[in-house]
Amino acid sequence: MKQRASREGRQLVILTGLSGSGKSTVLKAFEDMGFYCVDNLPVELMPIFAELHAAGEGDFARAALLVDAREGAQLEKLPALLRHLRKDHPITLVYIDANEDALLRRYSETRRPHPLGKDFSVRENLRHERALMEPIRKLANVVIDTSQFNVHELRQFVTTRFKNPDERPMLVSVVSFGYRFGVPTDADLVFDVRFLPNPHFVPRLRRFTGKDPKVRRYIQSFPQTAEFLRRMEGLLTYLIPHYIREGKSYLTIAFGCTGGKHRSVMLAESMKKALEKHGLSAKVVHRDIEK
Repeated sequence: MKQRASREGRQLVILTGLSGSGKSTVLKAFEDMGFYCVDNLPVELMPIFAELHAAGEGDFARAALLVDAREGAQLEKLPALLRHLRKDHPITLVYIDANEDALLRRYSETRRPHPLGKDFSVRENLRHERALMEPIRKLANVVIDTSQFNVHELRQFVTTRFKNPDERPMLVSVVSFGYRFGVPTDADLVFDVRFLPNPHFVPRLRRFTGKDPKVRRYIQSFPQTAEFLRRMEGLLTYLIPHYIREGKSYLTIAFGCTGGKHRSVMLAESMKKALEKHGLSAKVVHRDIEK
């Protein structure tokens, strides 16, 4: 029985994905969870690693290794090798992804060169790398899109997901914005709250934001506000479990009013609290509150 328990407790996770997507952060999260971690393992050594892991006990019973574009041409061998190894080893392939805008922003902030070289622009290298990695992505058990995660949120997500394999966490971002500044391009769900009376036209409230108790009380004094929040809470608590089952890890819900200072701010704050009441992890972003 002890031998079977040990066998069932083993985990071999292969991490891969696009450069700049947060793979190192994910690997560090696995290390903090007690996994034996290897960064940039050569592809040809993976069968040896898998055999050692299968025979290993103790700390080596849970292992995570990172393989990515730094492998160069050898990476093309990975899909066939994974199919072969999976015949004898229960391997979980985790693919770390992000959209092009997020990757370009990160490269601009860090000023690091792309591992595919300097002969092409970062955008060209990213597109080439995405094409190179697509056959591997199709084999992934888990795909994590980090476009909307900061480092701390990504670590929290990975820890929750892999400490509790049966759980599929989702981080919900509730955004307030002003229509005069444009709709957030990354929003999954957008709700127009300009049907509510506007505190901007109440002189004593104009200079405050939707976070101020006076503005909050004014907006809440209208029956349609409570009705809207009640219906929104019901809709989102119905939708989110379905999104989670489909593998979505991040959901952005945007509330828009004219200037993004009063109504949308108050509703975003209220919705964050409502979601947390249901055990969901949520953060609030007020995009235009200072404009």
